[in-house]
Amino acid sequence: MLTHVDKNDRPTMVDVGDKAVTRRTAEAQAVVVFPEDARVETGEALRTKKGPVFDTAIIAGVMAAKKTHELIPFCHPIALEDCKVTVDWTGPGEITVRCAVRATHKTGVEMEALTGVTAAALTIYDMCKALTHGIRIRDVALVSKTGGKRDYRIGGEEER
Repeated sequence: MLTHVDKNDRPTMVDVGDKAVTRRTAEAQAVVVFPEDARVETGEALRTKKGPVFDTAIIAGVMAAKKTHELIPFCHPIALEDCKVTVDWTGPGEITVRCAVRATHKTGVEMEALTGVTAAALTIYDMCKALTHGIRIRDVALVSKTGGKRDYRIGGEEER
């Protein structure tokens, strides 16, 4: 059952007024892959004319996570207590971006984690597209979430 649709099949924001305030966490990841002909130095600090790629992607990811409610319809504004974005080389021409968020609220923070990781990956693309337009962003996924009705970890859900 879709939660953002009312009894008349019209879009609506979910009423969280009666939900319990609990600690909510979520982590998402994305993989940025450079084609072999891009000749990026794996393991090195990536820097372009636009500046330090990893540092800029981290800042963009945190900023995006904090603004999720402005970007995604019906997301509630959530005061994030913590947001950590990491950007690391994980293979030849492959960067893994992760975004972990935490809040104490009536609704989950999955969309904040997914928005943060996606914005960070898009920032890497933007800063490196002068090298090649063949950069791919793949495997954007929720890795885990806690709080609310059920916890989730990639590969299986746990009911409460």
